[in-house]
Amino acid sequence: MLVELDKDNLQEIVNANEKVVVQYSATWCGNCRIMKPKFKKISSEKENITFVIADAENFPESRKLADVSNLPTFATFVNGRLVNQAQTNKAEVLAELVSEIE
Repeated sequence: MLVELDKDNLQEIVNANEKVVVQYSATWCGNCRIMKPKFKKISSEKENITFVIADAENFPESRKLADVSNLPTFATFVNGRLVNQAQTNKAEVLAELVSEIE
């Protein structure tokens, strides 16, 4: 399942789903735009994980759930807790993060 946040409610999604992967991005971020289709492709292949795209600028409470200092940042959550994160524009690194929580 893929969700694009339209309000600052990432905490609710993380709490309601066992496994969550988040892409923190921004509209001005070129690497975010490059990674978005790759993120969507991986989300379509993993039925037991919830994938979320969160605008790091528009949703500050959601951003606080991970240490977002650069974009894009990808974060994984299991049972409501942050497991790992990476700031990357490489699909292989994203795939590794996802495989850690499968």
